[in-house]
Amino acid sequence: MLTLHTWTTPNGRKIPIMLEELGLQYTIKTVNIGKGEQFQPEFLAISPNNKIPAIVDTDADGNSVSIFESGAILTYLAEKTGKLLPASGPERYEVLEWLHWQIGGLGPMLGQVGFFAIRAEEKSALAIQHFIDEADRLLGVMDKQLSKHAYIAGAAYSIADIACYPWTVGILDKLKPALGDKLETKPHLQRWLNMIGARPAVQRGMALPKVD
Repeated sequence: MLTLHTWTTPNGRKIPIMLEELGLQYTIKTVNIGKGEQFQPEFLAISPNNKIPAIVDTDADGNSVSIFESGAILTYLAEKTGKLLPASGPERYEVLEWLHWQIGGLGPMLGQVGFFAIRAEEKSALAIQHFIDEADRLLGVMDKQLSKHAYIAGAAYSIADIACYPWTVGILDKLKPALGDKLETKPHLQRWLNMIGARPAVQRGMALPKVD
């Protein structure tokens, strides 16, 4: 049995998408970060950095492994099933390059845009412009890559696309007041967003976890 601990954030939706793409059976335990549930001892036991998502994978003999950090979870699930990450060779490292690009760059920068430009009560024009400029630069990097390849890491759909999609699609929604016009000059990124968003497993995963 595989249990996913997650919430309705871009990072939190990467793993439901992955699990839906793989067709694995799993259960979801919601971790309401707005209520501080990520600090509960039982969650900290599997995610010591108090961040979602995290998984616990238990086999038929009762042996279990717990994993936190979305990139580690995506890699684990890909290797467990032999899907969405090449087993070896240059193609494997191209996927891992773009996976880590999202984790270290795109996600944090879009997150800072969301905080400084939208959620923060006290606005800092310098911070807002800095993070918008850096986010736009990263989106340009992505658009250039997608001008040469169907998917973010090359010819095949992979965990790199799954990692990037929940963050990037947010530009059409929560981040639109700050970044909405930035997509107008990035046709290849728009194409990719439409293509990934049309996948049934992505649609199902983006609707999870279901909360009231």
